[in-house]
Amino acid sequence: MYFYELHEGDDDLFTDALLVHELEFDDGQFLEFVLDARQRVLETFTEDTLVEAVAHELERQHGFTFVDDARLTAAVNVSASEDGTFLADLTDEPGDGDDESGEALFRTLLVDIDPNDMN
Repeated sequence: MYFYELHEGDDDLFTDALLVHELEFDDGQFLEFVLDARQRVLETFTEDTLVEAVAHELERQHGFTFVDDARLTAAVNVSASEDGTFLADLTDEPGDGDDESGEALFRTLLVDIDPNDMN
């Protein structure tokens, strides 16, 4: 398996997508695939981010697998304490932060902040 990554940095919102393929493509060929997919979805995508739209298009057109949360089989929260290590809930049932349909009303964004840079 070969792994490929997409990054989006528009408007300081950084989104990454991990893709997997059975074949190895050189950098230039992968870039061509991405540019073509971007052009096809740019004006019409319905995903939350352009990166997700391009990843889905690469799945459809070139057989990549977009490794997103929908493909998770299991997730475990890992902590130094035993109580903090547990199987995370992957169900899509309405709950805190969800609307009635179970859709999340927010997205998580991991931000690396250096406390010494805070003003």
